[in-house]
Amino acid sequence: MNNILEVKDVKVSFPEERRTIFDKRKRIDVLKGVSFNIGEGEIVGLVGESGCGKSTLAKVILGLIKPDSGEIIHRSRHPQMIFQDPYSSLNPSKTVDFILEEPLRNLTDLNKEERLIRAKERLIQAGLDDKYLYRKPSELSGGQRQRVCIAESLMMDPKLLIADEPVSALDVTIQAQILKLLDDLQESLGLSILFISHDLRVVYQLCDRVIVLRDGVIAEQGDIDEVYRHPKHEYTKELLEASGIVS
Repeated sequence: MNNILEVKDVKVSFPEERRTIFDKRKRIDVLKGVSFNIGEGEIVGLVGESGCGKSTLAKVILGLIKPDSGEIIHRSRHPQMIFQDPYSSLNPSKTVDFILEEPLRNLTDLNKEERLIRAKERLIQAGLDDKYLYRKPSELSGGQRQRVCIAESLMMDPKLLIADEPVSALDVTIQAQILKLLDDLQESLGLSILFISHDLRVVYQLCDRVIVLRDGVIAEQGDIDEVYRHPKHEYTKELLEASGIVS
């Protein structure tokens, strides 16, 4: 299997907030030498408690944060993010067709008709009828909004998606539908997905491998069944127990 993404010894630190103007600003290590790969067509889960560095790592991979050191190697164009909150990640003043076509307006020479054709195709791939193109986000349910977010992430035909807690804001029934959609898209389009979540049960349903991040360090990574059934790190065991999963 060829790698679509390689993360090599990535380190990131942020300046600590000052309490007064006389305090010296120290730097807090957020990622402390993180290394892993994602293969073509693979879904990899990234789990860990809040504040362990998951979202920072996603932003580094997308180029939104520059690491202090280390290397990110992409073998895909235009990797895309699916965000946690479908309510705040869509422009409320625009219709769905405008939202979906925006990356095409900025990054391609496609004309209006060509942009609209692709927007319809991606929306249908995400499980919505093209009649939703002319609605605003306020006219959609949470699950429909997340489908629009997924359609938007597909507009530039990426080979890598980073899904940052994409079902945590949805109820259980809609969660299952969105997970099924991601699984189907991975199979039909050959996508690779980095699936970030604090919910180990959800990760087990979807992912091939799992990475356990603790305080900016990878505590454990490997095949999903192996890690869940035979965890080697005490922190992994704690997460599994807290999730009610028998290891």
